[in-house]
This record gives sequence, structure tokens and C-alpha cells, in this order.
Amino acid sequence: MSRRREDEIPTLTEAAQGYLLALRAITDGGAPTLTSALARELGVSTQAASEMVGRLAGEGLVQVSGDRELSLTDLGRAAADTIFRRHSLMEWLLTQVVGLGWAESDEEAMRLQGAVSPRVEAAIATLLGDPPTCPHGNPISAEAVRTRPRGVPLSEVSAGEVVTIYRITERAEEDKELLHYLEQQGLIPGAQATVVEVSAGLDALTLEGPQGRSSMGLRPAALIRVLPGQADPGLFHTVPAGVGRPTMARSAPLVRAR
Repeated sequence: MSRRREDEIPTLTEAAQGYLLALRAITDGGAPTLTSALARELGVSTQAASEMVGRLAGEGLVQVSGDRELSLTDLGRAAADTIFRRHSLMEWLLTQVVGLGWAESDEEAMRLQGAVSPRVEAAIATLLGDPPTCPHGNPISAEAVRTRPRGVPLSEVSAGEVVTIYRITERAEEDKELLHYLEQQGLIPGAQATVVEVSAGLDALTLEGPQGRSSMGLRPAALIRVLPGQADPGLFHTVPAGVGRPTMARSAPLVRAR
């Protein structure tokens, strides 16, 4: 991304930034999407989504094909990556230093990310030890996307298997109740859990995790990525000593994804 575009990112509205982040998440595998799917993802009307897509296309950030399929342009991808990086750094700062929970920090990061300059971004990254992922384990840089394991959906794990929670996907981050539940249960990146039972009939599974037994539907479980057994601890980031607030009470262990 050019310096010019980085400096212009704060001029995008919070809503526009949200659209770019949603497109980044939906088209993670490189496949285009439709306006209707984007609208469902954001919980807005198709008309509202179409209007915003038109504005973003006018800025050269989104490409609309003849089949009405949407994809990020190179400029749009670079902008979305920068916004995601700043959003992730804000989440780290808010959870590790301020002491907010996952759901709260995601909302506050959306408000703050547009006000972060490249200089402040670099300073915060250094303070936090330059985390390569967001607190939920999603890789920040294109290099991290290429080099890190992708993990498997928790919904595909069989009963009796031991896994390490690896990544709460960006799609899952949209569900604030799910984020709160996972944090309360200690099911955060780096935590180990055993799949006790999988019930296709009930469309649910049961885990034995850091806070005891917990259950969730197979649909949200499909949005959680895990690694088999005990994963390499080097995959999970810890902020430098003295940066966090160890005296602040937490309902769940502080996240450590890297």
C-alpha cells in the first residue's frame, strides 16, 4: 500500500471500513461474492449494500464484474489489510493493556482504527511485540496467511480427539455472544480441549476445556479452527513483559494468539 492511501484511510467512514473488512473476510479464499451475501454478512439491506459498494467501486477499492460479483481491487485489498492490521492492534491494546473483553474490544477497535496514523500504528506494534495475528488468531499480514497453518474446523473433529484452539475466524468474530462465550470458557487460541461428544442429531458438540465442559452448535463450531493435539507454543503470541495489566481481574485467561 502506498503512503498516500495509508494516510487517506482515516477519511473512510466507519461503515465503509466495515464493508472492506467484511469483503476481506468473505473473499478470504480469493473467490468473489455477491452483494446479497455481503448484505447478509453485515446485517443490512441489499439496497444499502449496493449503494456502499457503488461508492467503494468509485474509489477504486471494489470491482464489480459483469455477473455482479464483487471482489477487492489490489488497492482495496491493501486498504482492507491495513485497516485489519490497525483493528487487530487496537484489539490487542484494549484486551491486554486496558483489560476489555473480546466482544467489547472488537466494537471499540472499530471506532478507533480509522484514527490510527502509520506512525502510531508502528509504535503500538512495537509496544505489543509486533503480533502477527489478531487476538483471535487471524493472521494480519499476507506473509502470515501464507506461512501459518490453516487449521481444521472444530465441527469436523471426532469425539475423543484432543485439539488446540487455533483461530476464531473473522466470520465468527461477528457473533458477539459467541465471542463472549468462548472467552468465558477459556476457549481461546493456545488453549487445549477434548471433544467429548459430537451429536449430529442435536447439531452440537461437547468439549472438555480449561473451564470444564461446554457445548456449542456445529454451525458456530465450523467457524473455529483447531490444530490436532498439543500445538507448537511458538504459534501463540505473548505481549512483552510489563505491557499487560496482570492486576486487572479477568473472567478468562488473556488471549495469546500469534
